[in-house]
Amino acid sequence: MDPQRQSSEGEDGGERGLLHSWGGYSYAVVPERLLLPQPVLQVALGAQHGVLLVEGGQVYSFGELPWKQTQVLRATQPTLENALSGQRVVSVAAGSFHSGVVTEDGGVHMWGDNAAGQCGLSGLSSVPNPTPVALLDPGGPRTVPVLELACGERHSLALSAQREVWAWGSGCQLGAKAPAFPVWKPQKVEQLAGRCVLQVACGASHSLALVRCLGAEGMQRPPVDKCNQCNQLLYTMTDKEDHVIISDSHYCPVGVEAREEPPPTQTLKTSPSDPILPSHSSSASTPAPPTPEPPPGPVSDPRDSQKACLTNGVHPPSDSDPPPPPKAAASAAVKSSPYPDEREVKEYLRKLSDASQAEAKMAAGALHALQTSSSGRSSSALNSLVASCASAVGERVASTYEALSLKRMMNFYLPSRLEVLGGAADGTAERVRREESVQAKKSSSTGDIHEEEAEGLRRRLSLPGLLSQVSPRLLRKMGRSRTRAFALTPMGGGVPEDQEVFPTLHTEVWSWGHGEHGELGHGDNLTRLQPLCIKSLNKKEVIRVAAGAHHSLALTAQSQVYSWGSNLSGQLGHMETPSTVPRLAKLSEGIRVWDASAGERHTLLLADGDCIQPIIYYSGQQVKEGEDGGGLEEEAEQAGGYTQQPVLLPFCMHLGYVSSVVAGGSRCVALSDRNVMGLIASLHELASAERKFYCKLCDVKSQVIRPLLELECLSSALGPAVTELLQMLAGRFSLLAHLTGQHAASLTADLRRGRDVKSLLILDHASIFLDLYNDYCSAVGNFFVMGGFHALTKPSLDIFGKTPELLQRLLECNEENPATSDLLVALFYLPTQHLHEYGRLLLKLATCFEVSSTDYQKLQDSCSKFEALALQLKRKRKEAECTFHFWKSFPGKMTDSLRKPYRRLIYESSNKSLTVQNAGRFSVNWFILFNDSLVHAQFSTHHIFALATLWVEPTPDDDPGLQGLKVVAPEETLTLLASSSTEKSKWLRAINQAVDQALSGAGHDVGSSVSKSEPPISRTASYTFYKDGRLKDVTYEGRWLAGKPHGRGILKWPDGRIYTGSFKNGLEDGFGEFVGPNKALGKDDIYQGYWKEGKMNGLGTYRYASGEVYDGSFQDGMRQGHGMLRSGKHNTSSPSVFIGQWLQDKKTGYGVFDDITKGEKYMGMWQDHQRQGMGVVVTQFGLYYEGAFKDNKMMGTGILLSEDDTTYEGEFSDDWTLSGKGVLTMPNGDYLEGSFSGEWGSGLKVTGSYFKPNLFDSDKDKNRAVKLGRLSVRAEEKWRAVFEECWSQLGCEAPGQGEHCKAWETIAVALTSNRQQIQDSPDILSRSHSKTLEGLEVIPQHEGPITIERYHSIRLYLIKACDTPLHPLGRLVETLVAVYRMTYVGVGANRRLLPQAVNEIKSYLGRIFQIVRFLFPDLPEEGGLIPEPTESLRDNEQETSTETRTESPKPGRVVSSSALLLPVLLPRLYPPLFTLYALEKEKEDDMYWDCVLRLNKQSDLALLAFLGVQQKFWPVSIPNALPAPGEKQPVISSTKDVCFASAVETLQQISTTFTPSDKLQVIQLTFEQITQEVQSLLRQDFLWSMDDLFPVFLYVVLRARIRNLGSEVSLIEDLMDPCVQHGEHGIMFTTLKACYYQIQHEKIT
Repeated sequence: MDPQRQSSEGEDGGERGLLHSWGGYSYAVVPERLLLPQPVLQVALGAQHGVLLVEGGQVYSFGELPWKQTQVLRATQPTLENALSGQRVVSVAAGSFHSGVVTEDGGVHMWGDNAAGQCGLSGLSSVPNPTPVALLDPGGPRTVPVLELACGERHSLALSAQREVWAWGSGCQLGAKAPAFPVWKPQKVEQLAGRCVLQVACGASHSLALVRCLGAEGMQRPPVDKCNQCNQLLYTMTDKEDHVIISDSHYCPVGVEAREEPPPTQTLKTSPSDPILPSHSSSASTPAPPTPEPPPGPVSDPRDSQKACLTNGVHPPSDSDPPPPPKAAASAAVKSSPYPDEREVKEYLRKLSDASQAEAKMAAGALHALQTSSSGRSSSALNSLVASCASAVGERVASTYEALSLKRMMNFYLPSRLEVLGGAADGTAERVRREESVQAKKSSSTGDIHEEEAEGLRRRLSLPGLLSQVSPRLLRKMGRSRTRAFALTPMGGGVPEDQEVFPTLHTEVWSWGHGEHGELGHGDNLTRLQPLCIKSLNKKEVIRVAAGAHHSLALTAQSQVYSWGSNLSGQLGHMETPSTVPRLAKLSEGIRVWDASAGERHTLLLADGDCIQPIIYYSGQQVKEGEDGGGLEEEAEQAGGYTQQPVLLPFCMHLGYVSSVVAGGSRCVALSDRNVMGLIASLHELASAERKFYCKLCDVKSQVIRPLLELECLSSALGPAVTELLQMLAGRFSLLAHLTGQHAASLTADLRRGRDVKSLLILDHASIFLDLYNDYCSAVGNFFVMGGFHALTKPSLDIFGKTPELLQRLLECNEENPATSDLLVALFYLPTQHLHEYGRLLLKLATCFEVSSTDYQKLQDSCSKFEALALQLKRKRKEAECTFHFWKSFPGKMTDSLRKPYRRLIYESSNKSLTVQNAGRFSVNWFILFNDSLVHAQFSTHHIFALATLWVEPTPDDDPGLQGLKVVAPEETLTLLASSSTEKSKWLRAINQAVDQALSGAGHDVGSSVSKSEPPISRTASYTFYKDGRLKDVTYEGRWLAGKPHGRGILKWPDGRIYTGSFKNGLEDGFGEFVGPNKALGKDDIYQGYWKEGKMNGLGTYRYASGEVYDGSFQDGMRQGHGMLRSGKHNTSSPSVFIGQWLQDKKTGYGVFDDITKGEKYMGMWQDHQRQGMGVVVTQFGLYYEGAFKDNKMMGTGILLSEDDTTYEGEFSDDWTLSGKGVLTMPNGDYLEGSFSGEWGSGLKVTGSYFKPNLFDSDKDKNRAVKLGRLSVRAEEKWRAVFEECWSQLGCEAPGQGEHCKAWETIAVALTSNRQQIQDSPDILSRSHSKTLEGLEVIPQHEGPITIERYHSIRLYLIKACDTPLHPLGRLVETLVAVYRMTYVGVGANRRLLPQAVNEIKSYLGRIFQIVRFLFPDLPEEGGLIPEPTESLRDNEQETSTETRTESPKPGRVVSSSALLLPVLLPRLYPPLFTLYALEKEKEDDMYWDCVLRLNKQSDLALLAFLGVQQKFWPVSIPNALPAPGEKQPVISSTKDVCFASAVETLQQISTTFTPSDKLQVIQLTFEQITQEVQSLLRQDFLWSMDDLFPVFLYVVLRARIRNLGSEVSLIEDLMDPCVQHGEHGIMFTTLKACYYQIQHEKIT
């Protein structure tokens, strides 16, 4: 079970798990020791027998075992249960006459008496040997694993691994809905399903369960007013003449209403007949006259008994017939309420409940709503409230308790408030005082501070139907501001209530079964068929429950024991008669109980005494010598037959270190260990110290913190800020106390279970403890620094009086006349001293192990952590004290502004140790260094330098005599002089350490370790500028370098402007985003792009609030270079787009303007936002103008063409307005020459001559068609800014001027930085793209002679480079594609623009080629040759002389821009370009297409014949795929589309290629296919003559049916590589062109 124990087994096997047994208590009792082969782990006792579990998992039985089928019925020595061999048992349980065990795998075995089905086996009256019992989930065949068992007299309970309770046996104590008893098969207790049950216990005929409280979310439930089981009203109101009787006597047959769905958020339930019994309540109503006390015993009205019989189905107990109820207990009339208006009262109560944080838990969720009758006379309901005197309306009001006298009720329920009632019996006064002190001790850490005061009120408030009937006195009482609500522990806790790690303290106790002795704890003697929560134990932090035959015990985390039930033998531990509600057992001060067990008529308690060794208390039946429990009945009657209160067993000190006690029947058992190597003693000491510490913390909380927070004058005495600090301190204190309580509970459980170091939570979860102590100490320090403890002196007089003995007692200090504030400081710092205790005890534990063991190492590490924190907190305390005294002496005005809770003093220069250089004679300079800032104070002003943005360094040693320090802050630099070199080094070190601490996080205390000599010069911090200038009142947050923003950061202006991005030397530099609100439009201007020295510079996108978007280059914050401006809304297609050159924020240079609303596009020169110079305009109606512009108008010479080719060439004065000399030519060639005026299209005035050229004139061929393009911008002049930008990106001032090596470096840098930027947002970057980038970062070989291989590698590099916009060439190509499409798409798709479009592409090629040659300087010029490598190059060199070589040059590769760059460029520009070709060639293509369609109707042979193809070239047969592959099928006259099919298919691919060279390649392949087919036909080599070839090729062209063949031909012709024109490709192309013309004119031939 634990290694330590096993190791000890060899030498001294009898050191652990020793078993001592004795029978009850008398002065002569001596425990006998039972000797067993292995250490005992657990004992369970029945009425006459017991069960033992020993190490190794074997089980022994002893005592009377009548179910065994042997002769020996009484086993004096423990006998092994052999039936369990092979099973490893982990826990045992014993009922009165049966036993059970749980095995390692969660199985259950039972044996013993089975008359009531308590062994879970049907058909047997007794079970001789352990037999398996299965818990079967109705949901499936799976057996449910079990954690622990509990056995009663006639029933058994099991707690499953799912924390649910299962029951079997007989009686209402099962809590299961059973039609008949016994229940043989284990059944789930549905009432507790969905809750986390922590432990179960069985009495003779009742059951207890310890349950974890539901979280806050489970508490919110509306109150219920009908029983869910039988649907009757839970509350009834009977209207009498002068009063109303409220009755809640409804008693459901199943004992409690069933829970509502859904189970997980179910709230705590109570039956309507259960009073909620607070330990005491603040709402004592008007006292009723005292009445004679009825005899002890269950009291109830006979009528009620009958009622109960009828409704309950279970006969009530009738030990003695109760007397008739006294009349005095009936309602005394109260005539009227001061709050007659119900709504007002509700409103008032709502306010009250808000004020006291009305705990929306609905009094822990349990009460049902009352059904009100007419509210007309409802105020008289107060009478019944007064009469019943129960502390909440929900308690059984009218019927059940009429018989109980007021005083008796008070004794039961309000023990600590008896003084209120006056006329209390003298005998009770002292007890009341004792109860008071105990109450103070046990106020729980989870409760709110006003818990006790407000509990009764909450119950009333949770009964909405009766709000108008609450006593006015109660309202006044609750109205007082004393009960200010501060939650001391947030329910969820800031401590990780590590649900699984630390044991929970938020628990409830539920009970059910027979209650005739009050053992259920609900304040009555009724039977409960279903589990019900004992309200008075809520928030008492119960951690363990135990059940005797007819009494119950609950043990709390504060080491107190509550007991209730039968007290015939004094087993409850207090002198009173039986108690139906939990009461504290009477133990002397300082006795902390940590284990408890209950037998038939006695109770055993295991407690901490003065020394480490535990002590045992006994309460109950006394045993005479020589008797072993015989004749108990008679003895109980004799005086002195039982203990009056728990007594110490004198022999317990001889038993060693007792780890648990067990009571059962009339016997007692204790398990103990000897102190092996000091380990056991150390573990006991650790647990004991933790329990003691928790009790101390609870005392401080209830006796000091809670009263302080409840003071009315608190906030006025402290001020809101300090009050908040106090509340935070109280909250932290609560968290600390709560963690300590959890830890104490865990240590206690460890003592009972394993007693092993490995299970110590403080080792595995040390960080939780350390963090909490650190936070707590900071909270105390903050409160201290702000003068909180001194400010508390006065208000605390009300609580502690002038002589604060309470504080002295809690502190255990004996000083004479100490100051209250000092005591409070010491008291609040008290918890931090417990860290030393942890350290000491962990070290003590460590010494029990070998130094080399891991346990030793773990303990040693934890010990040093706690010791280190203790030292650190001590230093923190000292700092807080110094700071507090500093503020006391500091001038008042500045204190208010500088004093902050977290601020601590480090060093200050009141001794003139630091002054400003060149300060005036009378100036005062006082420097104060805090942990967050350096303050420079002068006469009445002071300046604060935040440490995070402070750089300090010694001044350079120009003058060795000066002890100077240079202090750099964002907006100023000071030179300070120290009085001596030691002062200088002191200040330097202090400031640097403080800065370092401030940067590493304020949580660490200053100077906790000798930190690095200097803090980093580059750091992250935020700062608000205060000096006048561009950045006044601007906040910067980000990276700094030596006093200036540098790196990434955010600037925020007060007017809402925000810059996010890179900084350099204090200015925006690099990539950044700027947002500036536009107040007029109510939207933001947004810029994203590059910056330089605080201004927009480089590429960027500016989104204006007006909806315009500019995308392009900036310089000095203005648009300059190439850019595109889109105007209009984003969602519509923009009304206008400009793309072109900008200069100082204006359009200047060449640009294209697309006016979408007018349907016009201008391509030309600009100046200052106006069209100026040459330009071209095309419109959507087909008008075309080229010519001069001035002042944004067509002005000067120009040419205007309309769609039908009407042309005007002459002078213009305005847009589309003719003015001056000109020639107007009609489409048919007629022309007018003269002087024109007027707007085109709206009637022209002409003065001039009309010419109709004679048809027979010799000059008819002279086409008057005007030559276009002369008056437009030359292609080389277009887009200069785009190319200039590319050159500047390569580091060149002007095109071609620069070093190419430097250019390569810039490319590599650009790619790397761009790639890193994009990697931050990887969604932009595909994997292939990032691979491309990585490839491009390597600089290719760019010097040395160009060979074919190098030429190919350059080509591949260019293809890659143009593929990514992050490369300057790629960016260039991307921009050119954008501007080209912008120019020639849409309105720009005008056939007259074709020549310009072609020239533009040619100019691109030339200009890009210039850049390529700059990057690869050895690349030959346009048209230069690269020699082809030949195999026998060396031989040739030897053989041929130079002359021969010049005569016949080796074939080589001609370098041309089109061959190198068209494959990159043309595919991207193809769509707009080809559209222009199609428009230009529309007529010819239509004629050609008509002819193609017509001729294609003919069959193959007919067409071949028509075209004049020689018969020898006619295919005879074709390969046939269908009937039998491989066979040939003859070509017959009807065959169509099969001849030369492969050639036709090849030629069709001309439409799928882009570049002329690719298209020519297709034509060449087509020729090859034709040749191949003809050769296979003729079966011989064959050389074509053009006459033979042309008709065959014509046939292929016709059959290929290429729609825009004319456009294809023109494109090839225009962009063909000049070096190809006269070669083979050239001839083939000419053939294709001839075919096109031939087909076009076919109808003529």
